[in-house]
Amino acid sequence: MKKFLGFLVVLFVLGTASVAAQDYYVEVTNNTGYTIFYLYVSPEYSNDWEEDVLGNMVIVPGDTVRVDLYDYDTSIFDIQAVDEDGDTYTFFGINVAREDLVINLSDLD
Repeated sequence: MKKFLGFLVVLFVLGTASVAAQDYYVEVTNNTGYTIFYLYVSPEYSNDWEEDVLGNMVIVPGDTVRVDLYDYDTSIFDIQAVDEDGDTYTFFGINVAREDLVINLSDLD
């Protein structure tokens, strides 16, 4: 009986962990007037920026891109964009489950 209860506890813990991770996305609109070359998206609790999510793409002025975020246990992210001049636009605590991001020139760091 103890082995069976232990087995149920393990199943519960594994099931809970897999339910906690979810997929999210955020739509990012560039209203800066400058081309955005790099976009970094990291969970709020991270101490480092993760890799550039644009890869070989850029976001030209007026365009919107969708960034898919897979297997995260939070919907709160920090986002940093870097434009063609190397200027940065940094946003903290964006809840991507509730809002998208519009980057304006007035958001310049």
